[in-house]
Amino acid sequence: MESSDKLIRLDDMDNVLIARCDIKKGERILIENKEIEMKTDVKLGFKVASKAIIPEEKIIKFRTPIGSATMPVEIGDVVHVHNMKSDYSPTYTIQNQNEYEGH
Repeated sequence: MESSDKLIRLDDMDNVLIARCDIKKGERILIENKEIEMKTDVKLGFKVASKAIIPEEKIIKFRTPIGSATMPVEIGDVVHVHNMKSDYSPTYTIQNQNEYEGH
């Protein structure tokens, strides 16, 4: 398991890294002998793709599948509800907001 002062992989099987602090778009971080460029600003605790992820591929965090990619995800992209869905519970999106509010 590798980490830097800004990103950490929780388990060797994970395909995402976790931000240990806020990171600015364009910042380059060396982890596991490869440089990852942040595609957007990343907030503390958010997931960042450590490899290219194809649609329907499982997102693995702490050795556990937490959902599936809904579109291609590049190395350094934030992985969140805009490009992944939970396979286990409904994922909140702006599109389904009315369902959550009971409308």
